Amino acid sequence: MSPALPRRSFVAMSGPSDQDSAGQEPSPAGTSPRVRLAIPNKGRIAGPVLELMEKSGLHLLDQGERRLISRTPDPHIEVLFARPIDIPEYVATGAADLGITGRDMVREREAAIDELLDLGFGGATLVIAVREESQYTTVAELAGKNIATEFPVIATAFFREQQVPVTIVPVGGACEVAPYLGIADAILDLASSGNTLRSNHLRVIHEVLTTSTVLVANRNARVSKGEKLEEIVLALESVIRARGQCYLMMNVERSCLAGIRAVLPGLSGPTIMEVASREDLVAVHAVVSEDRVYLLINRLKRAGARDILVMSIERMIR
Repeated sequence: MSPALPRRSFVAMSGPSDQDSAGQEPSPAGTSPRVRLAIPNKGRIAGPVLELMEKSGLHLLDQGERRLISRTPDPHIEVLFARPIDIPEYVATGAADLGITGRDMVREREAAIDELLDLGFGGATLVIAVREESQYTTVAELAGKNIATEFPVIATAFFREQQVPVTIVPVGGACEVAPYLGIADAILDLASSGNTLRSNHLRVIHEVLTTSTVLVANRNARVSKGEKLEEIVLALESVIRARGQCYLMMNVERSCLAGIRAVLPGLSGPTIMEVASREDLVAVHAVVSEDRVYLLINRLKRAGARDILVMSIERMIR
């Protein structure tokens, strides 16, 4: 016997259909403001951002390598492709109402924008690194030296705060090679796994800041287009909340219910529902962490659960 689905659920357990992707029926023209969302056109977070957009229902209707703007299923939301470093400025000036980029990019541009949501991926650390054989071990020892970086604003602010006089050497890429070319004595650059630094025989002597991918908003748009922006935040947040969660459904005899409750707390406790065909049987549903499922299944079976189903969750809305 398959467990009954709950009549009211706060999770979406499968990918969105065409109708769901657009949300409600499109509003008549002119009844909702158009919102422009800027996302990276390339780089390490571009792929995860596109995946997040798809799962949230804001998939792109216009494909192509050279695309600059794409429509979405919502006629009042369009997507602008831009360099991650330019997105904070686009949002600050109102060229875009929302943007997805790295927190480091926001700091580098010194953009007057609001962070709405940490998207939970693209984590990295901005570090100061020197050659492995170098004698430098502290930031203070870099006084009077050249520092190569793609983040001159952050670098200038950091060394000023540390009261260490240095010369900032802006570079457009491949920062790791600068010490070997004699361009700089150290670099200030992003590191995630650290493999790139190690492969270039560099070692970290200081961590400047940590960063991740964030959703940012234009401050005026938050007032004039607040309701529409909240819709987008909710869609993205529901995907983020569902990460690492799965949905368990099972049938349980009433006599075993106390034992099942003890094993399966779920997010807010399991949901218990009647099974119409059996008075002595109930359906138990719960949301649990994926990393607990392996052990839970065996414990649930021993406690009396049967017909156990495990389902992935695409979105979860509270």
